[in-house]
Amino acid sequence: MVNVLVCIKRVPATGGRIVLTADEREIDARFLGFTISPHEECAVEEAVRLVEVHGGSSVVLTLGPDAAVEQLRDAMALGVDRAIHLVTDGAGWDPQATAAAIVDAVRAQGSAGVDFDLLLFGNEAADTGDFQVGIRVAHALGLPCVTGVKGLRIEDGAATAEREAGGGREIVEVPLPAVLAMKEGINLPRYPSVPGRLKARSKPVERTSPSIAPGGLQTIRLKLPKEPDSVVEILGRGPEAVPRIVEVLRSLGLPP
Repeated sequence: MVNVLVCIKRVPATGGRIVLTADEREIDARFLGFTISPHEECAVEEAVRLVEVHGGSSVVLTLGPDAAVEQLRDAMALGVDRAIHLVTDGAGWDPQATAAAIVDAVRAQGSAGVDFDLLLFGNEAADTGDFQVGIRVAHALGLPCVTGVKGLRIEDGAATAEREAGGGREIVEVPLPAVLAMKEGINLPRYPSVPGRLKARSKPVERTSPSIAPGGLQTIRLKLPKEPDSVVEILGRGPEAVPRIVEVLRSLGLPP
């Protein structure tokens, strides 16, 4: 049996137009849809698969505002057993404070008799690119940590993780319990079924309100990358456009 905790983050949906607040310190989320960070979708899928194969239980955890319960329900609709919601006022937490809150939650679960064999994270956050949280949690708990995981096998109290390295694969074996950061592509996440969504409504969500740890990183300002200019060239109209089309195809190295 294997008990798995998977930590997810509520992020703006892919393809949404990102707009900053006036002070350039937060993302203006008024008109955005939200989802689970893609690497963490794979972490959720991996947690469900591990429990299906080995037995045990799975728990999903997120730190975020009240609305983040939607992402917890999405994960439970895929088969995760229960959820822990570290409720905040919606303000951004830096990686150090986030990791500290997760560590406190893991220790609280341990005090309640729930010990995790695996703590799964996404390799990095889809919105901010933070790569630190899983590593910080592992360090604080004194656990081995493997990042960039693209393959995973559990056997005889150890985790064998594969990750890409120099055009090949690097294989790392660590004893359990361990912290692993999943990378998109380790699996193909399933879609939640209607029965799964209905069951998720009744699954338990444990709510706590952590205090943000003082110090740590501070956001000075955010900056959106410049969008590339689009150029449109009218090659012509009707038959007179053919010579110009031939030139363009030749310039691209394609046969006319």
